[in-house]
Amino acid sequence: MEDSAIVDEVVGVLGKGRQIAPLTSRRPGFQLADAYRVARAICDRRIARERPVGRKIGFTNRSAWETLKVSAPIWGYMYASTVHNLGRDSHVSLAGLAEPRIEPEIVFGLSAAPTPDMDESQLAGCIAWVAHGFEIVQSIFPGWSFLPPDAVVGFAMHSSLWIGPRHPFPSRASAWARELTTLEVELLRNDVACARGRGADVLDGPLTALRAIVALLAADAHNPALAAGEIITTGTLTRAQSIAAGEVWTTRMSGTPLEGAQLAITAA
Repeated sequence: MEDSAIVDEVVGVLGKGRQIAPLTSRRPGFQLADAYRVARAICDRRIARERPVGRKIGFTNRSAWETLKVSAPIWGYMYASTVHNLGRDSHVSLAGLAEPRIEPEIVFGLSAAPTPDMDESQLAGCIAWVAHGFEIVQSIFPGWSFLPPDAVVGFAMHSSLWIGPRHPFPSRASAWARELTTLEVELLRNDVACARGRGADVLDGPLTALRAIVALLAADAHNPALAAGEIITTGTLTRAQSIAAGEVWTTRMSGTPLEGAQLAITAA
């Protein structure tokens, strides 16, 4: 199965709600390096109608690794058409999504390009703002059953990102660095708590997740390093939860100035 055929197939199901068999089941020896090469080709195809604005980091919550059969984070591109500001009346449509789930996340905006040799303080110096929001993820593979190379090619499961109020990072960088590890979040469906998490559940903290993607990209021959201006969402703070039309999802945050978030789910 040639790369071009994979790109055609994967892009062909985007926004259609359709699913395909995992690539690793049909292309023996398909590895992560191959997947990131194809992901670059998929991005090049999408650039014709969508502008990349950042990256999402996936599989950062170790509590889900056994279920998903993964052992390390991955990343994928996000686009101007998939990234939105989150307001009290924001809603997301399930139209065209396959087995969608919701994830509460910490989001960074970069003011400078981080490099692999940076320590945590220098890495924090590359962040312009921090926010809390939701990522809507989906699986183009039935039953959320796949291997990491499949996930990378499947848009890293990204559907959309909803970003709450953005807080300047440099003015209290040390405090943010501490709080992002110790903060706690409660995720509620229609005002009923269904999941809890903390910042340290994201690879020991969102800054550690940022460091992880910097390292992954340093070894990537096909995709560019992070750049100033990019938006980075660092991975789910709780187990991802399946969503359905008519639900309203909210979060309660503690141990941080970041506000809780709210997002309604609609059928269309």
